Amino acid sequence: MKKHQKKLLVALPLVAAMSLVGCKNMSVDDLTSLGMKGLKAATLSDNDVKELSKQSCAEMDAQSKIAPAKSAYTKRLNKIAKALGNNLDGTPINYKVYITKDVNAWAMANGCVRVYSGLMDMMTDNEIQGVLGHELGHVALGHSKKAIQVAYATEIARDAAAASSNAQIASLSKSSLGALASAVINSQFSQKQEQDADNYSFDFLVKKKINPAGLATAFDKLGGGDSSILSSHPSSSDRAKNIRKKIAELKK
Repeated sequence: MKKHQKKLLVALPLVAAMSLVGCKNMSVDDLTSLGMKGLKAATLSDNDVKELSKQSCAEMDAQSKIAPAKSAYTKRLNKIAKALGNNLDGTPINYKVYITKDVNAWAMANGCVRVYSGLMDMMTDNEIQGVLGHELGHVALGHSKKAIQVAYATEIARDAAAASSNAQIASLSKSSLGALASAVINSQFSQKQEQDADNYSFDFLVKKKINPAGLATAFDKLGGGDSSILSSHPSSSDRAKNIRKKIAELKK
């Protein structure tokens, strides 16, 4: 498929979103600006994605209670992260803990990795390493980039709904950055993307000489849910079974 055809296919959902929010009160200049931003969303470069991720992560940090450096949570995560390394394909990784009962962890394209204390309370160090390997897999495999493209296009469409004939489409506000971050964090990846991220984590852990069994037992504990690591497609039991099969093959 030619490059311009790919761009067109990626941009089509944005056009549909624009029609849903309505553009009749917008001037030609406004529509032109929106169209250019829409194209930008569809063709975000790696640097664009990292910058948006950086801003979104900063907004999430501002909205969350971060465990201080002397916290037992932070010390524990630093120990866990040491084995994983602080660099992913040339991108420095920054680890922090959010103090919350929620069970989650996520990673963004700029190397922002956040682990919730609720997850740490229910898992061993090895299980957390498996979960983080999975989240880093979404970044390394480009899933996070696609998620932020879709989320960014959605925010542009919302800008269109709020714009008047005399208004210029502004840069993303703090609330929009927060919405963008939430959309990326809660992205529902496809079954193939989840399986690929699981397999990435397995290979990543083996390469780092970390026991991959923690990834399987992590899935045993998670059991399904709404966020990326709790995705019910495929089921947690099937995902754990897949990892155990790979471990058995590794031992042959």
